[in-house]
Amino acid sequence: MPTAIYPGSFDPLTNGHLDVIERAAKLFDRVIVAVAKSESKQPLFTLEERLKMVERAVRGLRNVEADAFEGLLVEYAARRRAQVVVRGLRAVSDFEFEFQLALMNRKLNHQVETIFMMPKDAYTFLSSRIVKEIARLGGNVSAFVPRHVEAALRRKFASQPA
Repeated sequence: MPTAIYPGSFDPLTNGHLDVIERAAKLFDRVIVAVAKSESKQPLFTLEERLKMVERAVRGLRNVEADAFEGLLVEYAARRRAQVVVRGLRAVSDFEFEFQLALMNRKLNHQVETIFMMPKDAYTFLSSRIVKEIARLGGNVSAFVPRHVEAALRRKFASQPA
């Protein structure tokens, strides 16, 4: 079975992301969770912090590794000899954008296929943006992210001026 890349900014990693990662790990020999630099999105966490959170979350999955990248995803996929890109779809609203990305990636490198995976129903509403907003306002995000991510969010918002 081929190597798959699951790319994203993971700012921060959520339980929805983990659900997709765990299910992809059952389908592919190797899954690379590729943390994108994504400076244009103005991430809350640095690339290094996001990579460490992902590494810790996937530590127990034998065929999953975390890595960071910048630049074109299809070029990164070629360097890592991956044949598949896994993208998560939460709702119909995600589909149009993801579909456009998949078609562009196919145009840039026809050897890389995109596979869409939906998270469990319990995570369809979940996004990193919403989790950050809840955490910023002092809400409880323990049901939405791994414990170490929850702790990182608390530390990050405690260190920011009000």
